Amino acid sequence: MKLIEPTMEYARQIRAYRKEFLDSGDSMDGTSKLRHFDDPGDWIAYLDSQKAPGIPDRRAPAEQYIFVREEDRKIVGMIDTRYILNDYLEKFGGNIGYSVAPGERRRGYASRMLHLVLPKFRDRGIGRVLVTCIKGNEGSRKTILKNGGIYESTVYEPGEDVDVERYWIDLSR
Repeated sequence: MKLIEPTMEYARQIRAYRKEFLDSGDSMDGTSKLRHFDDPGDWIAYLDSQKAPGIPDRRAPAEQYIFVREEDRKIVGMIDTRYILNDYLEKFGGNIGYSVAPGERRRGYASRMLHLVLPKFRDRGIGRVLVTCIKGNEGSRKTILKNGGIYESTVYEPGEDVDVERYWIDLSR
């Protein structure tokens, strides 16, 4: 397994990942709006634009990663990192968003992705990160707890009409 930034080398796999979510009707958390891009090249260009400060639409500078199973080059998950929290992310979205392909769940991929991305925050001198999940998403809650998440609170997000659980992971240890 490897965690890498998406490139056109993985265009076919990006399309397949997106299609699996669209076919299942599941949310595409941690994919930096992949749902809105038919063309992987357009999505990758969008990702490049998201690395700079001053991003509109409740966003903050972000880096996107794909989690690739090396033996078949399949993208089994995606994770989005936000090193700066704007007002919306501070309250609802957190520093990290992730998803695992519907057909690849319950194999520990989310926990492994989160574990692999945490040092990127530590390397930037960020001492703790906020990770959130929708209340009732037991898989995500367990992933966060497994990686040291400490529950802080639950808040209502009116735009999505959901309760969001907030967890902090201390990176200073």
